[in-house]
Order: sequence, then structure tokens, then C-alpha cells
Amino acid sequence: MIRRLADLVLRWPRSVLAGALIALIVSGAIGGTVLDRLTAGGFEAPGSDSQRARAELDARFDTGFADYALLVTTDGRSVNDPDVVTAGVDLTREVATIEGTDDVVSYWTTGDASLRSVDGDRALVLLRIPGESTDLDRKATIEELGELYGGVERGPLLVEVGGREAVFDRISVVVENDLALAETIAIPLTFLVLVVIFGGIVAASLPVGVGILAALGTFLVLRVVTAFTDVSIFALNLVTALGLGLAIDYSLLIVARYREERRSGRSDAEAIRRTVMTSGRTIAFSGLVVSISLGTLVVFPLTFLRSFAYAGVGVVALAVVASIVVLPAALVLLGPRIDRWTVYKRAVGRHAANPWTRIGERMTARPVLVAVVVVPLLLLSALPFLGVQWGEADDRSLPADDPVRAVSDVLREEFDTAEANAFPMVAVGSSDPAATTTFAITASLESGVARVDTATGSFIGGAAVSPPSPGAERFATTDAVWFNIVPSVEPISAEGEDLIARLRALETPLGDVFVGGGTAELVDIKTAITERVPIAAAVIAAVTFIVLFVMFESVLVPIKAILLNLLSLGATFGLMVWIFQDGNGAGLLDITATGQTDITTPVLMFCIAFGLSMDYEVFLLARMKEEWDRTGDNQQAIVGGLGATGRLVSNAAILLSITFLSFAATASVSTLTLFGLGLAVAVLVDAFIVRITLVPALMTLAGRGNWWAPAWSRRLARRLPSHDLDDTIDLRDEIDLREPVDMRSEVMHPGEVAAEYDQ
Repeated sequence: MIRRLADLVLRWPRSVLAGALIALIVSGAIGGTVLDRLTAGGFEAPGSDSQRARAELDARFDTGFADYALLVTTDGRSVNDPDVVTAGVDLTREVATIEGTDDVVSYWTTGDASLRSVDGDRALVLLRIPGESTDLDRKATIEELGELYGGVERGPLLVEVGGREAVFDRISVVVENDLALAETIAIPLTFLVLVVIFGGIVAASLPVGVGILAALGTFLVLRVVTAFTDVSIFALNLVTALGLGLAIDYSLLIVARYREERRSGRSDAEAIRRTVMTSGRTIAFSGLVVSISLGTLVVFPLTFLRSFAYAGVGVVALAVVASIVVLPAALVLLGPRIDRWTVYKRAVGRHAANPWTRIGERMTARPVLVAVVVVPLLLLSALPFLGVQWGEADDRSLPADDPVRAVSDVLREEFDTAEANAFPMVAVGSSDPAATTTFAITASLESGVARVDTATGSFIGGAAVSPPSPGAERFATTDAVWFNIVPSVEPISAEGEDLIARLRALETPLGDVFVGGGTAELVDIKTAITERVPIAAAVIAAVTFIVLFVMFESVLVPIKAILLNLLSLGATFGLMVWIFQDGNGAGLLDITATGQTDITTPVLMFCIAFGLSMDYEVFLLARMKEEWDRTGDNQQAIVGGLGATGRLVSNAAILLSITFLSFAATASVSTLTLFGLGLAVAVLVDAFIVRITLVPALMTLAGRGNWWAPAWSRRLARRLPSHDLDDTIDLRDEIDLREPVDMRSEVMHPGEVAAEYDQ
């Protein structure tokens, strides 16, 4: 298959580029409309207990828990001042007229003292916004509320927005703005570094072109996907970052190999053919591994995570096609003109020493020492991860001076109870008043419960504190009843989660009981993710092993690659927990450590970082395998492979980390800082520690065992469909491995490769 692709590119390069241009135009025209069809929600676990509670409340009671709040501050007067009361009632009625809002209540319409601050100069208007989080109309309502009441005055009142939905809407807006700023910094800076690496503007433009083609093509893919399922708007950020990053990785590999083949004396056509059949094969396998890693996100039920699978697989596949088909076609037409508009040309001798070769020689000379030093260092870095406490992003992810976060801080500090954090319990089966009262008393006795409101009254600490309020009939139907639980603990905390678990464990004669609300949703999200993590990990490990085995026909190499990736990622996650959960360096990064780590971000980071790490592993091992097939000398294969790819992998890692560090540097939301900094650290640790030190050291210790596999498994591997990719040049057919081999007779010495690549 690879050989046929090479012939296709050589025969019809103009047709290939014309087709790519048409695809680019179509993708931009149709894919550009995807923005209007994406959702900012998708963080719930479908079918969970909390979602059942939401559905039962909506279907049986036409109600739900308050998920939006307006904090109203007076001009210094009491909230009971006649003018303030009039303005407060008017405001409540005004909010109730907005399409998409429901159950609008306030201190002035209910007289509920918990909706008034301790000092008496603030009060709350609570409401809910019906519908699924992925509902675009619901999203529009949330945005409208933010525009209408975000820091506005209504007579003697100052109105500010807060509550769960306001927080997540604000996080969404801030993240979008931060990412747009990050991209405006990262793309020009990346291009400048590419010019330095390639030495010329024409060559540096090729990876950018491949990245644009992959990104716009993925927009079209996502536009099609939105016709069948919901897609998170945050997935677009992965498209840009990963599309450009992989385009750079693959373009570096193609252009470097093309220049190497030309330098060895081959014609342009033969150089293209050999480049596609060697580096193209490497890219195809690498893309397959990265796609598998990202594709496993579909095992998680959250729309947010699934969206990254759709975007990730799409952008990887298109980056692979663009790199091994479109880019070689451009090289065919450019030929020597690839070096036009040269910015500089380093004067490097043909046999100049290659620093990566020297590093390889040193690592293979003392493999035990290298392993004894590096492995404990990485394990030590991973230790904090053992103490990870999973949570979700809340208002504390926003900057300390953000107005929506400020409202949440006021609710914590100035109100007796966390009324805005109240959550429902729904009992389906009976609405017997005596049983309802008994259960309300039992629930109110639980530690962490401030008050329970239901059809038979309000209860605190096991005692009734007030009779049924006007409108209490809304709590019950003929066969169901619900309870409004007002907590006294921080919702997003270990105490809040423990409260949910204890309430769910209570026995009741009322039938099936479902607990809803933000904390319950977090508990269900954590359960849904942790239950599926072993499945995702097993799929990634198994399929990665198979792909690498087919590529290298080795048992040990895939196992080593997977274990080293886990070691590298463990070190990265340990550092992230130490910083973002434990708060070390929080002041320097201007973040608030909450004692918890957002559970969705590390899952996403793992799949991305694992794929990228395997990307570099495949680059390195593919060249080592070539050297092994040529020489049959394990050390020569290790040193030669590192010498030929060390500069390429390091440059690719630097370029990709620029994008991720731009995310971290411009981020105002701590989860985005975690995402950007975490991926940058993962890429740099993998490229500059694991690939340069541990890989050559461990492969030296394994000796010829690196390339061993049972004969039957080799025969099986060659029968697999993916082995069609292996119709490349078999170097063992060209060289008798029983004879000494002069490595300069057919291809350049690694030092010469680096010299040419430097130019």
C-alpha cells in the first residue's frame, strides 16, 4: 500500500495538490459552520442516579433544583426597606418573564431568611434553567442572563450573576478567549522556530500547510458528527493544537528523510519514493497508535470526553494522509526549490560529529547506571499522584478577581446556609405524609445537612422548624415526593461527596430514591470514569502492543514502550498533583489550590500524552529497526537510530510544547493551566529524558532480545491486514547480514544526517 501511494504521488503530484486544495475549500466552507452546532455542556453521566433525579423532577413535578443565582446588593439599606422590597419583587418578576427560566424565587417573594445575608444588605434570586446541558437553547438562555444581569443596577439594587450554571458558562467563555489568545501567540512563534529549524521560509511553510489542511478537514468531520450526536466546543482546541503539532512532527520526519535521501546521491523521484516507503510507513503506524489512544475516549459516557475522541481521531487521520500524500506531492513539484528563500545556512562539514550519536554512545556504555539514576527519579516525581483526590472544576478555577467567582465567595462567607447549593432527593413510589415526615427527619439528622424542605414542612436536626409553606404542594404528587436538601458543607469536597453517599444509603418506605444536584453529578461522573478507566487502559495497551509488534516484529519492544510511557506519564501527573492539588507554586501560577484535581482533565491528558509519547517512540524505534536490519548489531542500531532521529524528536517536542505552554501562559482558568502545563511537561520529559536516556540504556541491556519474537507470531503478524503497510524496502534483501557493513555505503552516517538536517 505504501509503495502504491509513493507511485501515485510521483505520477500525479499536481492532481494530488489540486484535490487537496478543493478539499481545503470545501472543508472551510462547510466545516466553518460547526461552531454554531457545538455545545459547552456534556459533563454529565447519562443514565446515572443524579440524571434520573433530574428527569423525575422534570417529568413528575415540572421543577428542579436551582442552578442559577442572582446576588442582589442594596445601596446600603436593608433588604427589608420598602423601596428595596419593591425593586426586589420587580426584579424577580422580570427574571420570571425571560424565556427558558423556571421556578424563579427570591427572598422578597418567599420571605425565606436563608436567602438573606447575615448583614441584611444582600439577598438572592434563585432560578433553574430546564433542559439538557447540551441544549443550545438552554445555552442561549444562560448567555442572555449573563448579559442582562452581570453587574447591572436596578434602582437601589446591584445585580450580579452566580450559581453552578453561571460558573460553568463563565469558565467556557474565559477558556475560549484564553485559547484564542494562546493560538495567536503559538502559531507565529511556532513558524519562526520552524524557519530556524529548516533554515528557510518555503520549507518551514510546509508543516503549517499540512496543519491547516488537517484542522479544517477535521472541522468538516465534526460538522458531520454533529448531525448524529452532541459535540463539545472544547474539542476544537484539540483540533488546532494537535493538528499543528502532528503536522510538524510528521513534516519534520518526511522533509528530513527526503533531504537525507537526496544527499546520498539519489534522484528527486527516488528520494521521494524511499521517503514515503520508509518515513511514510513510520507515520502511518504512528498515526494509528495516536488514534487508538485518543479513540479510547469513546468508552467514557461523558459527551465532553467523547468529543475529543471524534476530534482526535479525525485530525490524526487527516494529518497522516496530508503528510504521506499531499506533502510528498509538494516536494515532487518543489524539488531543489524547497531550499529557496533561505534565511540562513549553517556551515557544517559533511562528516561533522553528531551530538545525538555521542549521547547514544554514552547511554549504551553505562546502561545500568543510567537506569539506576533515571528510573528512581521518575518514580519519585510520580509519588504525589498516589494522593490524588478527584473533583471537578468549580468557581475556584476562575481568577480571584472574576465577578462570577466573587459571587460564589460572597455566598460562602455572608449567607448562613448554602441555599444556592441546595439539591433534590426524589422518592418515586409513594407520597404518604407520615413516611415523608419520617424520612425528612432522618435526612435532616445527617451530618452536613443544614435543612430539609418537603411537602410536610421544613426540618433541621431532626425537628420540624416550620409547617408546610405556601405552595408546599409542589413537593408531592400521588405517587412521588421530593425533598430540598440544603447542605452545610462545601459541595465540591470530600465532605460533600460523603454526604451524597450517606443520603443514598438511607432506607425509606417511599420507594426508589434518587439524589440529584451538582455534588451528586460529580460523584456519578467519578464513578462513570473510574469504572471505565481499566477498560480504556486495557484497550490502549493491547492494541498498542499489537500495532508495535506488527511494525517491529518484536515482543519486548512494545512492552518496553508501554511501560516507559506509563513511567513518564506517572512522573508528569505526580508533578501536576503536587502543584495544582497540593498548592506548591500556586502563587507563582496565580491559581487557587482546592485540594482536588479535576477528574476529566487528567483522563484527557493521559490519552493525548500517551499517543504523543508513542509518536516519538515509533520515530526512534523505526530508525533503530532499519539499522538492526542492516547490521544485525544491537548497539549500532541503538546509536545509529538515536543519532538519526534525536534532533528530529527534540525539535518536534520543543515545537509542540510551545503550543501547550502558550495555553498555560495565557490561561485564566486553572484547569486550562493544568492542561497546557501538564502536556508540555509530558512531552518534554518524554523527549529529553525517556527517549534519550532510558530507551537506549534499556535496549542495550536487552541486547538481541529486543528484536526477538517466536517464529509463529512473526508469521501471524505478516498475515494481519495492517501488515500491508510493510510492503516497503526490505533492507535485509539488499545486504548480507553475515558480512561487515559499511554504513556509509548506502545511507549517510548519522553525523552526516545531522549535518544535512542542520542545513
